[in-house]
Amino acid sequence: MIRVDGLRKVYDGFVAVHDSSFEVEPGEIFGVVGPNGAGKTTTLKSVAGLLEPTDGEVRLAGEPADDPDTRSKLGFLPEESPLYEDMTALSYLRFFADLYDVPRDVANQRIEEALDELELDHRERRLGDVSKGMKRKVAIARSLVNDPEVLVYDEPASGLDPLTTNYVLEFTRELADRGKTVLFSAHNLYHVESICDRVVIMNEGRIVARGTVEEIRAEYGDTTYCVYTTVPTASTEPAGDRYVAEVDTMDEVEAVRAEAEAAGGRVADIRTEEPSLEEIFLDVAGQPMPGSRRVGPDGESEGEPEETRSQRDGEDLASTTEAGTTRDETRTDPDGSDDDREQTPATPGDRD
Repeated sequence: MIRVDGLRKVYDGFVAVHDSSFEVEPGEIFGVVGPNGAGKTTTLKSVAGLLEPTDGEVRLAGEPADDPDTRSKLGFLPEESPLYEDMTALSYLRFFADLYDVPRDVANQRIEEALDELELDHRERRLGDVSKGMKRKVAIARSLVNDPEVLVYDEPASGLDPLTTNYVLEFTRELADRGKTVLFSAHNLYHVESICDRVVIMNEGRIVARGTVEEIRAEYGDTTYCVYTTVPTASTEPAGDRYVAEVDTMDEVEAVRAEAEAAGGRVADIRTEEPSLEEIFLDVAGQPMPGSRRVGPDGESEGEPEETRSQRDGEDLASTTEAGTTRDETRTDPDGSDDDREQTPATPGDRD
């Protein structure tokens, strides 16, 4: 359903995304995670057809992502999604349904169904007078008014309370169960781990790990076994009324068992501890990447030393602050939020 092939995006000599490729199957929730500045949002906006790749291509159901007909089959939820606060939820959603040329009777049915599923009350109240959680639900409903095949959700639960967050995540899972294809990004890696079928981890514009959480854990994580015994041994330490040894292999587990039995005791429990996605992320994303993210006139990485790049990044920040925003941002989102235009000077640390 989604195919990203060799995606590369350069902003004024800075490589935001470098040669990224992945495919997302119909009905799949595909997570894109990484530290700030890794290239996540640039990737998501490229899939949503809001940014034109410098190189490579993005296709949805075989068609170019930036084709108007393709975009009509897509729902995009940016991390920050200001609403028209003088409108009510119903008038706002009907307005967007009109933009998508959805017949009024069909639109009304979809809107009511979406708001019912999202358990959103006060539908005739001004959006400026409702809570952040309700506003986020309205934004999610807006992404569904055209009944899209593909959903691109950037931090859908950003800033929400735990109860609303859990509801939004469950609703996203239900959408995928209905056959929607979801490209999903979140800083909270527990959210990603709990609902995503597959994940890519990005660092400095590059994909550095990919697969299911189990596959990533198997490749990049280390399993630890906590062996609890009824008697102390040379390998154990006190743990309440028992003793515990932390080991890395089953051979070591058997060695602790033998020590316990030799001391007249036994193994009372064995617990397997696997690293979370967050622990793996901290390890993988913390690794330095080769090469520079700046390119020369020929489009090739300049490969300058890290300290030189840091100095230049600071100089670039000063120069762009004086000059204003860069020119490489493009379209305005239909909700008027201008999500694709940087509101502050563009610097490597600010781009994601």
